[in-house]
Amino acid sequence: MKRKTNRNNKINVNQDDYDQLGQLVETDEKIYYASQWQLILWRFGRHKLAVASTILLIIFYIMAFLPGFFAPYLKDERFKGYQISKPSTIHIFHEGKLTRPFIYDMELKMNQETFRMYYEENKEGVRYPIQFFVRSEESYNLLVFFEGNLHLFGVEAGGPPLMLFGSDSLGRDVFSRVIYGATISMTIGLVGVTISFFLGIMLGGIAGYVGGIGDAIIQTAIDLLQTIPQMPLWMTLSAAVPRDIPVTQRYFMMTLVLSFLGWTRLARVVRGRLLAMREEDYALAAKGSGASTFRIVTRHLIPGFTSHLIVSITMSIPAMILGEVALGFLGLGMQKPAVSWGVLLQDAQNIVSIAHQPWLIIPAGAVILVILLYNFVGDGLRDSADPYVM
Repeated sequence: MKRKTNRNNKINVNQDDYDQLGQLVETDEKIYYASQWQLILWRFGRHKLAVASTILLIIFYIMAFLPGFFAPYLKDERFKGYQISKPSTIHIFHEGKLTRPFIYDMELKMNQETFRMYYEENKEGVRYPIQFFVRSEESYNLLVFFEGNLHLFGVEAGGPPLMLFGSDSLGRDVFSRVIYGATISMTIGLVGVTISFFLGIMLGGIAGYVGGIGDAIIQTAIDLLQTIPQMPLWMTLSAAVPRDIPVTQRYFMMTLVLSFLGWTRLARVVRGRLLAMREEDYALAAKGSGASTFRIVTRHLIPGFTSHLIVSITMSIPAMILGEVALGFLGLGMQKPAVSWGVLLQDAQNIVSIAHQPWLIIPAGAVILVILLYNFVGDGLRDSADPYVM
């Protein structure tokens, strides 16, 4: 009996080992037949910080494309009597009991010692509950083609304004304007990098694979452009853009300004990699089989240094966002009535304003957060695209 039991146990153990071995073989076959982008996605999924940053960036871009829904008020909506109002305090307790989130109305008072006006909650007044899916009297454009008046949250009509980030000197909600500002500041980086990406790939591919006089001309142009300081050139080009043109035209003009130098670094990286890879056996075999130059570059050579391209792209987007914010802060970028993070930070140029209304510098926090998220995503993509990382 003991020998039979041991024999059964041995059979069970061997069966478990066989199942595990089968799973390993199946996993190895799945990895062996997987494409390059599938391997990158599998590795990227193990980078928790990069995945979380990607999810947050997607949420921010959804808010940027639908600002009217996520913002409780319109970007230019003014509230009389609430100029330079401090952020609203959200209460969840009333008389020691947990209740629905609500706010109190604000009263304007004067400090008898400094004679400075300030706002204070009227806790003896009416409580105004915060509600979801609130409709407003004024409508907004939804995805350009539609109109809507539904907001994600807010206070019903007749109540005080819900200002999570306070208000500016004209009584406009800063939180709503930050969301509207993301539409310009976050998308201008994507559009500008798209232009720079195609220019860098095309010109770098010509210089690195074709060579000859085209390489000499492109390299001379890159050297000339890279010797010019970036910010002064941006300022010069921005100053040349007329101020009285419509907001849409100025947006695309600023995109061209920001992408004017963005392609040079990428083109140089592409050229260097193609010079080293165009003599590889697989590239020569593809050329010998009659493949076109475009197919050799795009299907055989460029996928070999995807990690370099990903790092360059993810670092270029934050640089363009910072460029737009810097030019807007200096008054050379987007102009009012357009709303961007750089335009919003113009109100924080005065040190006195920051001392008395510190919430006006909150748009800078949004810029820092987005830049950090892009850096985390770039690190995760770089590690995932590295063929030597398992």
